[in-house]
Amino acid sequence: MAVLAVASAIVLACYCAPSLLLLFAGILFAVLLDACTRALERIVPFQRSLRYALVVLVLGSGAIIALGWGVVSLPAQVQGLIFVMKSQLTVLERELAGFGIELFGPGGRQDLSHLLSDPGRLFGHVQYAVSGAYGVVMNTIVVVCLGLFFAGQPAAYRDGVVILMPCAARARVRSVLNEMGGVLRSWLLGQLVRSAVVALLLGLVFQLLGVAGAPLLGLQAGMANFIPYLGPLIAAFPVALVAMPLGLPTLLWVLGIYFAVQTIEGFVLAPLIQKGAVNLAPAWTLFAIVVFGAMFGALGVALAAPVFAITRVAVLRFYVEDLLADRSVHETGG
Repeated sequence: MAVLAVASAIVLACYCAPSLLLLFAGILFAVLLDACTRALERIVPFQRSLRYALVVLVLGSGAIIALGWGVVSLPAQVQGLIFVMKSQLTVLERELAGFGIELFGPGGRQDLSHLLSDPGRLFGHVQYAVSGAYGVVMNTIVVVCLGLFFAGQPAAYRDGVVILMPCAARARVRSVLNEMGGVLRSWLLGQLVRSAVVALLLGLVFQLLGVAGAPLLGLQAGMANFIPYLGPLIAAFPVALVAMPLGLPTLLWVLGIYFAVQTIEGFVLAPLIQKGAVNLAPAWTLFAIVVFGAMFGALGVALAAPVFAITRVAVLRFYVEDLLADRSVHETGG
């Protein structure tokens, strides 16, 4: 019965994976709000509800200002970056074709002219794009609402899970859930600091080197750092495309500085920020990213590391320590 129950839970989790990952994204947002509320206690000695309201007000105002700025100034910059990257892709495709290498496969890049002869097909693509954008907006709203609800009364939601456990196990489950929350806070705040440092530093360097759209390139490089190991490699591609028109020396300087900053961040800044609180083995983290990406797409890639972090805590505490009675892992910090 136990094996059947575990197997059923795994099948159900895989079947409902998109919804569960969306729920976990809401929990991550709640962790961010809760971390800000905890940090504010050292500055403003109010009760938690007032501090939480202040955090929501400040973050909400910042989001509205950023959204307004983005609507006004970002479209032109994004359009310019897309034009430069498209032009360089054409040049790269032509150069590789001289060596018998087809960059985009046998069919090459298909332009949109063939869609004009079939209005129904064109409408289908437009409908698909609109549906995709609508889905992103709705998922974002769901994540924000979940985060606001969870962060408003985190203890109540935690105890709602604990009460489902046997009485003898409730204290242990509550302790492990608190530890999971601490791990998520450490991971999330560490990633935010790392991403901000990388975005600001690379944006400034790209601006000094005369790279088009330097702030946007720095921002996407910083955001890509939320995906350990694979993110910086993926973010290097648009950086290289935009730097190509500036000539080979500038391109080499841009890529050299980019990978130098990412290397220093990964091997120096990251350990200092995390301080060993999230002890994730690189090989297993990369394995989790690849598996989650193959199974659940982009959202799985983005959330693989934090999911792996709390899963590791659950396995160590409930299986290794409780079932196998091996306390050495806890004594050495896991």
